[in-house]
Amino acid sequence: MAKIKAAICREFGAPLSIEEINLRAPIEGEVEVTLEAVAICHSDISFIDGGWGGSLPALYGHEASGRITAVGPGVSTLSEGQRVVVTLIKSCGACPNCLSGKPTICENQTPRPTALTLDDGTPVEQAMHCGAFAEKVVVSTSQIVPLPDNMPAESVCLLACGVITGIGAVIHAGDLRPGEDVVVIGAGGVGLNAIQGAKIAGARRIVAVDMSEEKLEIAKEFGATHGVLGTSRAPWKAAFKALGRGADVVAVTVGAIPAYEDAMRYMGYGGRMIMVGMPHGGETARYEPVIPAFMGQKMIGSKMGDVVIQRDIPWMADLYDQGRLKLDELVSGRWSLEQINEAIADTKTGGARRNVILF
Repeated sequence: MAKIKAAICREFGAPLSIEEINLRAPIEGEVEVTLEAVAICHSDISFIDGGWGGSLPALYGHEASGRITAVGPGVSTLSEGQRVVVTLIKSCGACPNCLSGKPTICENQTPRPTALTLDDGTPVEQAMHCGAFAEKVVVSTSQIVPLPDNMPAESVCLLACGVITGIGAVIHAGDLRPGEDVVVIGAGGVGLNAIQGAKIAGARRIVAVDMSEEKLEIAKEFGATHGVLGTSRAPWKAAFKALGRGADVVAVTVGAIPAYEDAMRYMGYGGRMIMVGMPHGGETARYEPVIPAFMGQKMIGSKMGDVVIQRDIPWMADLYDQGRLKLDELVSGRWSLEQINEAIADTKTGGARRNVILF
């Protein structure tokens, strides 16, 4: 058992506590990664605030990068010293979804022996298969993708969640074709990457919708052709004016019910609404079903951008290397593990693209 420093959640809605806990060695099919960086995602905050329930004590954090420092038995494709991105996408490779190229919705999540414990033996929940608000993690090899040494640690970690989720939402789930029009609701970390994905895929026009004028200006730096203030009356009318028609793809990247209820108003005939942002459990939205039925519109859920990480993360890293994908510009703050509660508070203000904990 190794001793690691970690930010533990002992009570929903309360600050995380910095503690030393125990991390077991990797078993068959696992690796240990000593972390260099982990980003703070709004999903972590929702869990910490109790929005989706779960067991306590828990260790959150799922958007990480580092170097492999130990490998378990039977691991032959990865080696100590490799620079890797650590994702929450744990897949078996054998269930119907994995075999059809949809590992983000793997059906076989067989539990493994507890990796994290307190000194008295109490198990610590390794949330989202990661538990990366810590110095080290032990994870399945299916969650790992090697990346070049020349990328900054904070840029590498963003490829674990926010980047792949946003880009994949419009390209994979939205099946965006060149020349189609896109509306992205929410210009935060995931929304900016949905905008980048739309640009990469050859969208004709890209409309960003947000409650902040400042974030709309940032969205244009990432590829949006137009910005619409969500606080205006009937903002979908402004989007229609910018596009000259209803959108082909509307990506909802925020977990806000009003955003979901308004999303279909932005769509044209045959439009696809991509459901990315995750409201708290129990919250519901209302729709008038006759409209999508008549207009042939679709509502499509997208988990982690429907990516295959071993295929898509190296592709995105190459786009970054070519200067065609912005990653460095997504980092809005760099913090230490001891400052994690301040970083979370800053993220909650809505102004941060991604706050990153550096080790």
